[in-house]
Amino acid sequence: MRKSHPVRRVVLATAATVSGVVLLLSLKPASDPAAASAAGAAPQQTAAGQESPQGGTPAGSGTVTGDAAQTQYGAVQVRLTVSGGKITKAEAVQAPKGGLSDQKTQLAVPRLNQEAVAAGTADIDAVSGATYTSEGYKKSLQSALDKMKPASSGTSGAAGSAQARTVTGKAVQTQYGPVQVRITVSGGKITQAEAVQAPKGGLSDQKTQLAVPRLNQEAVAAGTADIDAVSGATYTSTGYRQSLQSALDQAGG
Repeated sequence: MRKSHPVRRVVLATAATVSGVVLLLSLKPASDPAAASAAGAAPQQTAAGQESPQGGTPAGSGTVTGDAAQTQYGAVQVRLTVSGGKITKAEAVQAPKGGLSDQKTQLAVPRLNQEAVAAGTADIDAVSGATYTSEGYKKSLQSALDKMKPASSGTSGAAGSAQARTVTGKAVQTQYGPVQVRITVSGGKITQAEAVQAPKGGLSDQKTQLAVPRLNQEAVAAGTADIDAVSGATYTSTGYRQSLQSALDQAGG
């Protein structure tokens, strides 16, 4: 029998050892928990990096007042306080007054305010015994909600909403009661005007309901206090213009 050469045995042993090491190294990454964990971490970091820019800016905050809704017993007008695109407060800045209307307003308005905040929409139930007030409230509420949409419809809308500010003029005393005007100013222009105080009681209620909505519209259209007086409501008109000028002075307009 031929004996194998010692050198040949050493070469064969060395080759076998090298092959075994190479085989182990090729198998290690697939079975190494640390390597597998590191490999899975990269996609998670990428996903997190993509998620942040999609968050966007929250919707603008502030106040918005709906249009005055006329009812059989008087006007109803709703003002909302909005934060992060949600209603945080609702209030009626106008509601039917005088006689039995006072009782119905005191009964209905607080409940309607609560429902508006809870629902976040104008789809709220009418208060029994105050149907006209409830309907007017819902109409004005829907108007306010419609005005909210442009402010939360995109980045530019949110930026515009952030620049808007509300200024209230001084209360001006008239022969029939105080008149006080609040305006919302954006980009140097009046975007909204409302009378937070106006003459009340008796004939004054009718004159206020007649004059104030027209004065509000004229203030927005003119952008100044140079607006016409409403016929039959001279004192209210004069007080309105003086308070409006006061608000413009504070706004720097």
